[in-house]
Amino acid sequence: MSRAVIKIGRLPLDEADIRPTFRRERAAMKRGIWPIAGCDEAGRGPLAGPVVAAAVVLDPKRIPRGLNDSKKLDREERERLYQKICASAEVAVAFGCTARIDRDNILRASLWALARAVKALPVRPRLVFVDGRDRIDAGCDCEAVISGDALVLSIAAASIVAKVTRDRLMMRLGAAHPGYGFERHMGYSVPEHFDALNRLGPTIHHRRSFAPVAAFYEDAAASEAESGLPLQRARA
Repeated sequence: MSRAVIKIGRLPLDEADIRPTFRRERAAMKRGIWPIAGCDEAGRGPLAGPVVAAAVVLDPKRIPRGLNDSKKLDREERERLYQKICASAEVAVAFGCTARIDRDNILRASLWALARAVKALPVRPRLVFVDGRDRIDAGCDCEAVISGDALVLSIAAASIVAKVTRDRLMMRLGAAHPGYGFERHMGYSVPEHFDALNRLGPTIHHRRSFAPVAAFYEDAAASEAESGLPLQRARA
């Protein structure tokens, strides 16, 4: 009597957690290239607030432990690492305001802010690693790295600085504009934010070129045309 042979497939192994390394920076240093900066931005997607860019030149002898993509860290970890980065590295930040975002679009405003952050560094880098597909006009060699905040340690450091800086700014805007919840959702598209827009209307910090905010002005303009009442202004 023949026996059926049942093959049991191997259980999938958990994928190793990818963490950023200093490998690219060290390879450039071996070629005699230094200083080397990493840069990243925070706030491309929100409906309100600026996009914030950061540039960081890490000290190879004083790299803080635990650096990682800011999205993989909780708020407490980001704050702790932010303090260590600022105490041990060269750091600069730049802001792309809502007016620039609405005028140029969010991609161009982000690239502009990234370039400004690099040029604001206390030291002039010879090489810049930037997160994403697009290189920036940094006044030196620039290498774009897709998912760079998860792969390149200098970019990861910049992602933390940009995120913490922007979160702190949005918390201040939350205090200045009670009812919008900026201090909780940081301006992103969440139900609480949409509800505040419907109840209170947009502030001067909202991005008028972003569809949900633009829709408010379109609806308000239509209501004005029907009723003859003036269009509601953005809240200062």
